[in-house]
Amino acid sequence: MYEVEFTNRAVKNFKKIDSKYQSLIIEKLELLANDPMRSTNVKALKGSQYYRLRVAHYRIIYELQNNDLIILVIDINHRKDIY
Repeated sequence: MYEVEFTNRAVKNFKKIDSKYQSLIIEKLELLANDPMRSTNVKALKGSQYYRLRVAHYRIIYELQNNDLIILVIDINHRKDIY
């Protein structure tokens, strides 16, 4: 199981999200932490080491740090603002 860590930017943006979406995002991150290679709605971002997880209208940008089994969440934001 991977450990999930957040950048300050991700925490700041997460706090701005409506609570019903916050709980959904947490649920999806827990599933991702159990098996990041088999999660649905995940896509590698071209030209980058980052991945995107789609949760409703929100996108979670993260990176896998396999040596330490860490998922580092870089940013969480609405799909119109993330890219």
